[in-house]
Amino acid sequence: MTEDIRVTVWNEFRHEKTNEHIKKIYPDGMHAVIASHLEKQPGLTVRTATLDEPEHGLTEKTLAETDVLTWWGHGAHKEVADEIVDRVQKRVLDGMGLIVLHSAHMSKPFVRLMGTTCFLKWREIGEKQRLWVVDHAHPIAEGVGDYFEVPHSEMYGEPFGIPQPDELVFISWFAGGDVFRSGCCWHRGLGKVFYFQPGHETYPIYHQPEVLRVIANASRWAASPRGAALIQGNQKPLEQIESADSSP
Repeated sequence: MTEDIRVTVWNEFRHEKTNEHIKKIYPDGMHAVIASHLEKQPGLTVRTATLDEPEHGLTEKTLAETDVLTWWGHGAHKEVADEIVDRVQKRVLDGMGLIVLHSAHMSKPFVRLMGTTCFLKWREIGEKQRLWVVDHAHPIAEGVGDYFEVPHSEMYGEPFGIPQPDELVFISWFAGGDVFRSGCCWHRGLGKVFYFQPGHETYPIYHQPEVLRVIANASRWAASPRGAALIQGNQKPLEQIESADSSP
């Protein structure tokens, strides 16, 4: 892609308003921290959107001007209007990338696109998480190294109720002994979907350079090139053929 990749960073932006501890970590919201990092990356143009904006900040025009949408949600999944979910799903199938962060594994767009429960084990005691790269050739892992650690994280554990990923980039080990497929890729229609597990709101995970680097890498990976046109529906044959239904 020669043009800048247009990224929209979406966030519920509820915890940061109601919880004083979280507000100290993310005074302007998790979306602001993620967007601030992405804005510094060459080739990315960034905007933000939040749940309480009209149309959740995801108007037809905004989504039409979005190449990659990142999504963080937790306590208000049910408040996302189905009309907006339909809109996001259509854009992904038409080629928009979707990066699903942490507890957005239960968001309406992700569950819709996966077609499964997307449920998992969880435990919140602030244990260490070690993320291992299992596909060192994948562009999302560029510059990360063999592994990196999150000092305090919410545990997500297997079984994770998702379809088999098309590509698995990271698996996690937690100090409590659990493991988790924490960096998963899928293709849906013309679009790409990446789920990335780190990002619990009560810890400064989105201030961690490795986590932000993965999100930036994923933004570039998920931006579909403007390739061949998708032609579907009833089509006339390219060459003259004799129909099997023709009378003798």
